[in-house]
Amino acid sequence: MSIVIGLTGGIASGKSTVTGMLRDINIPVIDADHIAKEVVEPGKEAYKQIVETFGRSILHENAEINRAALGEIVFYQEEERKKLNAIVHPAVRKEMLSQKESYIEEGYEAVVLDIPLLFESDLTHLVDKVVVVYVDESVQLERLKSRNNLSAEEAYARIHAQLPLIQKVALADAVINNNGPVEETKQQLLSILALWLD
Repeated sequence: MSIVIGLTGGIASGKSTVTGMLRDINIPVIDADHIAKEVVEPGKEAYKQIVETFGRSILHENAEINRAALGEIVFYQEEERKKLNAIVHPAVRKEMLSQKESYIEEGYEAVVLDIPLLFESDLTHLVDKVVVVYVDESVQLERLKSRNNLSAEEAYARIHAQLPLIQKVALADAVINNNGPVEETKQQLLSILALWLD
């Protein structure tokens, strides 16, 4: 019997570090963000709907979606963000479930769904357990500013477009505190897996 684990956190909380650790120990990770990029490629159904909704001004010259231009619209306007999510989320969900079924059929003991907006998008029904990767907001802010070369204001806007991490912690089955060194993060992950996969 396979266990399906939902992995979430906040922007710049260190979720990618944890997914790397999972892959290192041969646990498949299905990455919602990666799939979200694939489903909006030119020619895909979601791509057509996005262009119809937001217009051609959000496209690069090569007809691919200009994420920065689209981001400017949706990060600051909740109604526009809802429109985008209503297009992208169903397409992503369908592909994630298809991949999950494949891994379960292959006999993997655990499959991880890496979904940044697991709670915000009300997707906890897709998983058996939820792990939240947590960092203090001050750490999150500094990481995001340096990683994405953002101003404090831009970083705050991105952090506050998501449910606060502290609220996600309250909803989780397990929490990995990623404020410390990477070795501590790994130990916490392995302890959680030992508990759930015995």
